[in-house]
This record gives sequence, structure tokens and C-alpha cells, in this order.
Amino acid sequence: MIRTFHPLHWSLPAVALLAAMCLHGPQASATQAPELEDLPLRPDFGGHWEKDYGRSDHWEQELHRTVQQVHQQAQLQQRRGDSNPAAISGARRQARAIISKARLAEMITRPDSMRIVQTGELVRIERPDDAPLICSTRENRQATFDNVHGSESCGWSRDQLVFDIQLAEGVSIQHRFDVDTEGETLRVLTRVSSRSSRSFDLRHFFTRYEARSTGLECVQTLTQGQVCSTRSRRQQ
Repeated sequence: MIRTFHPLHWSLPAVALLAAMCLHGPQASATQAPELEDLPLRPDFGGHWEKDYGRSDHWEQELHRTVQQVHQQAQLQQRRGDSNPAAISGARRQARAIISKARLAEMITRPDSMRIVQTGELVRIERPDDAPLICSTRENRQATFDNVHGSESCGWSRDQLVFDIQLAEGVSIQHRFDVDTEGETLRVLTRVSSRSSRSFDLRHFFTRYEARSTGLECVQTLTQGQVCSTRSRRQQ
């Protein structure tokens, strides 16, 4: 079991405010069939990824579409003769709940890049200004976090890596990570749901990129004190 002792991801106070790898064995020879342990255990998510805004959902458009579906369903009930005021007011409550879920989904999917480190033992998803998501590559399901604010578990559904977060307020957040067969496109589905209304989904696409970091390299000299110069290197 992989346990990560970190605050529940990306600032729980903000959530409460809105919600209230591959395992490789020795290389087989050309004439020898690969052993089971030589085959990749999980899809390879490792690398640097940046968001493809052209292919990704826009949360305001998805919010409009989802709320419109709720209103259309209420109107259909009216046309069928169901003029129960409770049904109409229920549709309004659902719309308000979906708006809150949409705002929450937009906030937690705001980072436009991520770095994923994958070994034969685990996958570590690092996002700017956020706690990492960590899951074992060997276990099918594991609990990774549990405290008074909520709990988190992760696991594998076929080739998808799934994180489930349950908040104390009764809101659930699910992230599904899925990479294409070429390993160049990463798909992330984020679903915010609760018992009171329908869920809200956002889908984002990420593409690989070669990350480079630029920083300062400083040396201490006798005549000039500390002298710094810029450097650039490829991140491994």
C-alpha cells in the first residue's frame, strides 16, 4: 500500500468554500518469447505534459450545456402533464448545485501542465501549486489518504489510472488518467458529484513536451564576492 501523508489535494479550505511506468525486466532475445515479468505492468504516463486548450473542454460551455439539459428535462415533464411545483423547484435546485460543482471542477483543473514520474512501483503526478497524486502500479486498489477533511483512494480500471476523493461535505471528486497507444496524448476526466444532483464532468487533453529549466548558478569569488550566471538544462 502506498500512503502519502499530505494535506488533501489543493487547499481543502477552498474546496469547503465551494463545496460547503512501466516495469521492465531483462530484454528478451529475438528468438526468445518475452516472460510475463518482462512486459509493461501499466501504461507509461511518465513525462512532462502541457494542456491542449483546443481539444479540452471549456468549463463555462460545459456548464451551460449541463444546466440546459436539466431545464429541458423539466420542460419535458411539464409537456407530459407533470406540472408538480416540486419537480420544477427541484430542477432549479439541481441547476444551482451544478453551478457550484462546475466552479469547483474549474478550480481543480486550472493547472496547464504537469510532470509525471513513473517507476515499476508507483506513479507520481506533480501539478503546479498542488500536492502530488501518488498511486502504486502493482495494487489494483489502495487507500492513500484519510482524515477529518476527507479520504482518497486510487486504483486501475483496465488501462486507466483513477483517483477518488471523498470530501467531508459529501462531494466526490474523481480523476481518470488515460494515455493513447502512441503515448503522446494524455486524457484526464475530472468528475465532481454528490447525492443531491447530477455530476459535472470536464475533459482535458495534454500533449508531451521537452521540459527545460533555466536558473542561476552562483559561485563565491575572492575579488567580486558572489557571481551568478544563468544556465539552462534539460530536466530528466
